[in-house]
Amino acid sequence: MKILVPVKRVIDYNVKPRVKADGTGVDLANVKMSMNPFDEIAVEEAIRMKEKGAANEIVVVSVGPAKAQETLRTALAMGADRAILVQTDDMVEPLAVAKILKGVADEEEPGLVILGKQAIDDDCNQTGQMLAALMGRPQGTFASAIEYEEGHLRVTREVDGGFETVRLALPAIVTADLRLNEPRYASLPNIMKAKSKPVTVRSPSDYGVDIAPRLTVLKVSEPPLRQAGIKVPDVETLVAKLKELGVA
Repeated sequence: MKILVPVKRVIDYNVKPRVKADGTGVDLANVKMSMNPFDEIAVEEAIRMKEKGAANEIVVVSVGPAKAQETLRTALAMGADRAILVQTDDMVEPLAVAKILKGVADEEEPGLVILGKQAIDDDCNQTGQMLAALMGRPQGTFASAIEYEEGHLRVTREVDGGFETVRLALPAIVTADLRLNEPRYASLPNIMKAKSKPVTVRSPSDYGVDIAPRLTVLKVSEPPLRQAGIKVPDVETLVAKLKELGVA
């Protein structure tokens, strides 16, 4: 079985984002970028499935600028076999990404597509579900455990009330949640090997996808500063203060 894993280049999760002075977006100048953490978990799960014999090839794909090759090389160093970069310098919305991924999947014919459940830059949590709808494939979202069965996957997914287990017929789409696994660090020998692994560069037009934005960002602003709390001497004062603030 071939596994396709989309990955996204985002601001490193340890970096505090800064809003541009004109409020048009997030400032990316001289900011450390890395692989989206949920996508890293998806890559790790694909590698573990290959190690167990459930898969024989892992293909990673990214939609973004030329520098996204660095993110793909990270995935290759972790253990992926080859990569595809759909290169564009424009911001691509989730629906357009899903359409591009459908084009890639139609060419590659993977038995499984594993994505991160969301990207930490826009937190849309849409691409996996849209891809499943476009391809007409079963989906298991927010996966915290995946078990491979011949021709099927048993996916444990996190829901509001606890956990839900679904059985998906392959080919299928799965989105990875935080507790699915702990991604490995790439070793130095694997980092060196990744430099020679193939990376195919394509463009959105190769898949006939129009990436023109359908949404307009009106303004980006930082959240208001949290106000300092106050101390009250007793419960009666607390209740009175809550009534004064309109909370109680």
